[in-house]
Amino acid sequence: MNFKSFEELIQFAVEKEKEAIAFYESASIQESYSGGKETFLEFAKEEKKHQVLLEGFLKGDKKLGDYKLKWVPDMRRSDYMIDLKYKKGMAYPEMLRLAMKREEKALQLYNDLASKSEKPDLVKVFKMLSQEEATHKLKLETIYDDYMAKMGD
Repeated sequence: MNFKSFEELIQFAVEKEKEAIAFYESASIQESYSGGKETFLEFAKEEKKHQVLLEGFLKGDKKLGDYKLKWVPDMRRSDYMIDLKYKKGMAYPEMLRLAMKREEKALQLYNDLASKSEKPDLVKVFKMLSQEEATHKLKLETIYDDYMAKMGD
């Protein structure tokens, strides 16, 4: 992917956030487990925050310098899982695995784009997005591990 401008990149990222919001909202609606509903709604809220942050860059309300990069550990749990396709009525652990894989792929995308970018502003945006996706991946992997431990796995 080649972005001709900073604005084009941000608009691409906003669309990705909208897709993630729709996924998590849909997952919360179909989830019968109340803890799962709350989990997916919380992730939808997080994605909305990202959308607002990115739109702030477009409007000039936010500056890249305002964002602090930090290292996020990676449990690599999802790295060893197979891809799943969404099916209505999926069990909670399957939905968590699906969400983990989505975050993993988003993280890979933004890391790849950062490594291919030559403009410092674009690299920083991609690193920022990578960090956000890594944070989500870690949260989901932790939730999954905790849930599976409760189930005796």
